[in-house]
Amino acid sequence: MEISPSATDRTDIDHADTDRAVRHRTLDLDGVRVFYREAGPPDGPVLLLPHGYPCSSYEFRNLMPALADRWRTIAPDFPGFGYSGTPGPATFDYSFDGYAGFLDAFCTRLGLDWYALYLHDYGSQIGLRLAIRAPQRVAALIIQNGDIYEDELGPKYQGLRDYWKNPTPEGHAVLENAVTEEGFREEFLNDVRDELAERIPPELWTVAWAQLRTPERRGVMVGLMEGLRENLDWFPRYQAYLREHRPPTLIAWGPQDGYMPEGSARAYLRDLPDAELHLLDGGHWALETNLDEVVGLARDFLGRVHAGS
Repeated sequence: MEISPSATDRTDIDHADTDRAVRHRTLDLDGVRVFYREAGPPDGPVLLLPHGYPCSSYEFRNLMPALADRWRTIAPDFPGFGYSGTPGPATFDYSFDGYAGFLDAFCTRLGLDWYALYLHDYGSQIGLRLAIRAPQRVAALIIQNGDIYEDELGPKYQGLRDYWKNPTPEGHAVLENAVTEEGFREEFLNDVRDELAERIPPELWTVAWAQLRTPERRGVMVGLMEGLRENLDWFPRYQAYLREHRPPTLIAWGPQDGYMPEGSARAYLRDLPDAELHLLDGGHWALETNLDEVVGLARDFLGRVHAGS
């Protein structure tokens, strides 16, 4: 179900004197130092925010206070990302399934037994694996540029797909070269128009590079790109979860995205025909270019499906 922006009224924001400050916290989870951001009332309905590549919980720094008057927003840094620790591969599974297990343990530690999930980039793969593990916990989904339909992958995937078919040393070197400050800049700017690119702060790629430039973390990033091939085999399982459980779903999508264009968004309607689809005038990092629009859509959607938890 596609809804044009002009047909959607933004829910009024409660301007009461509410503490919207984002808290920056850490915990020890099975010996791993985990950094996470939290905002909103401790007893409020939860919006869980697993981040994408090559960012961290930093990507949600503006969304969280915008919703914190009513919702408890929680965004962890995955191990190997952001301010969380980087345990050795002998003690942590740096795969999408390993990250889903981490997110499951994190939710258990914080006592999160019912939540809406914001699915973006790698966070969509990890969040949907979490949903498959515990579908009874999922109150709703907000999907923003997270692809799960192989036939709708955008043209920027072609280099990866060539490597998956023929994993040569030369192809591996291309992946390594993507894990650089310039490679991160390309990830964040992607295919948005110039006037939108001006809204994307360079701190996104400079901070990400400062956090991910160690040999250990660069190895994790390359490994995840290689692991995307295996992740394709999970796409039918994600789709089956959506068909079976039909969680209330908002799709807010920036189609100026060389990896995940408009078709990647519309494909969700195959399995979620009742989902609300909004195509934004933006790209992959819509929280940088279209924050107010996403906040308005999220407030309206969550207010209808998740406010009473």
